[in-house]
Amino acid sequence: MRSPLTSKAVRRALRPVAELIDQRIERQVRRILATSAANAGGIAAGSLSSDAAQRELKRLRDRQRPLELFFDGTGRGVSRLPSASHLDRAIAELAAVTGDRDGAERTVAQAFRLLIAMEALGVGRIAGGTMNIVGKLSAVPLLDPPNDEILEIGTLYGMFGAALIRMMERAGRDPRLTIVDPLAGTQLQPGTTMGDDASGTPVRGAAVRTNLSLAGPAGAAARIQQGFSEDPEVRALVSDRSYGVIIVDGDHSAAGVAADLEWAERIVAPGGIVVLDDFGHPKWPGIEEAFDKHMATDTRLTFLGRVAHSGYLRAETA
Repeated sequence: MRSPLTSKAVRRALRPVAELIDQRIERQVRRILATSAANAGGIAAGSLSSDAAQRELKRLRDRQRPLELFFDGTGRGVSRLPSASHLDRAIAELAAVTGDRDGAERTVAQAFRLLIAMEALGVGRIAGGTMNIVGKLSAVPLLDPPNDEILEIGTLYGMFGAALIRMMERAGRDPRLTIVDPLAGTQLQPGTTMGDDASGTPVRGAAVRTNLSLAGPAGAAARIQQGFSEDPEVRALVSDRSYGVIIVDGDHSAAGVAADLEWAERIVAPGGIVVLDDFGHPKWPGIEEAFDKHMATDTRLTFLGRVAHSGYLRAETA
């Protein structure tokens, strides 16, 4: 089986790091060549220089491998090393949605570091592409929700919720997280065979609790309601408050998203934020289909824009 480290996608994602290492290699090789030329002469010196350069090249390439393992898709399915153009685009989109250019750049940097740290310490992974995750972690605090109650519909391993708690706390907020998820052992999507998770970890409550503990007291205090968001009993148990933030990341079918939007409409606080994950993603056309139909109704939600395949809406304040 071909190693993920040799795939084109990983090589492309790691190109910025490789270029930095190549610069170091080039400096080392020039130094070796200069030293060899000074200590020997003629053809013998050229042969010595070539051998020494090849040894140094191999040594430095060997040191690159651990860095690749830290950022590549092994154990999580996707690389965590975005290109400069992807970062710049996400920052620009975030600034357009939030109106805060300086805050956008700062929070993107913080969210990216947090993503790497959470997956290094946690159980499982955070679902989604790097910029999609970073965009959500950055946008929510910058959009200044009216209260600190957060509802996450679909959590996988709970790691994103833990990271969002951290980002909200960095903004001086006091986040209180509620999670709704079937926790069925594997990721579920109607009409799609997801198979075993790339992390190799079963999706279950123990993993979610472990990851939430990484967020300290606020993570430990999070409410977890096992079940499906369209289940009336589940809804009744968590509809006991108005939420300043609702993350819609459960059933990605048009019917599932429509049901979650209808529910969000009723429980989001005035001025609250609704996040549609994977909005505009070609793999999940049902999300935008449900959004278009919902926005054609007498909704109190206003579309703010999108950042890296997530759509952002705000509930009217009156």
